Amino acid sequence: MWFSLIGRFPTGMILICTILSFVIPFGVHWIYKELHTYGDPPWKQDPAVEEHKDPHSNNSG
Repeated sequence: MWFSLIGRFPTGMILICTILSFVIPFGVHWIYKELHTYGDPPWKQDPAVEEHKDPHSNNSG
């Protein structure tokens, strides 16, 4: 019975490739995000969000 369960699992190479198919794109995305955080020029970075000091103000513009 134990061998019939083990026979249904994919081989080691399939498991490694499945894990790598998630890890590699996630790692590249993380590296690019970090590079953009520290390397983008000021005109390309997102502007800082300004918080209103008066919460009762109706100025939405």
